[in-house]
Amino acid sequence: MRFHPLLLGSFFIALGLVYYALTLSFPAMPGQRFGPELFPRIMATGIVLCGALIAWKGRRQPGPWLERSPALRGRALVSFLLLPAAVGLYLWAADVVGFLPVAAFVVAALAWWFGERLWRAALLGVLGAMLVQWFFGQLMRVPLPRGVFMQWVEALF
Repeated sequence: MRFHPLLLGSFFIALGLVYYALTLSFPAMPGQRFGPELFPRIMATGIVLCGALIAWKGRRQPGPWLERSPALRGRALVSFLLLPAAVGLYLWAADVVGFLPVAAFVVAALAWWFGERLWRAALLGVLGAMLVQWFFGQLMRVPLPRGVFMQWVEALF
């Protein structure tokens, strides 16, 4: 599908504003200048700015609001559908299985599908998941789903 830039930009502006509005209810962190709302608000502001830029560049562009892209068939269609499916898989499985194995699998599977060699895709998945776990779990102190995987790891050590 091809969306007119004005329609697409307006969608991203609305999405960013909703995203920002959801952070207004985040609790303050006592004794700290910044709380859990900082990163989502930065992301929301970036989404709004990118949406505004897209809408501004497409404000005078002629064409339909929505049209089917001729390039979106076969492998390209599967690739397009694979990304939301990967997010759905993560949301469905991460709480039960755990962040590390699900994120590693999703990243490795997507990297392999998009043309990386299998061993590199697996390495990218494992290292990428571990890096994200370290960054968000240790530095940012964001609790990521532990699942049964971490219970097994804790039982072994």
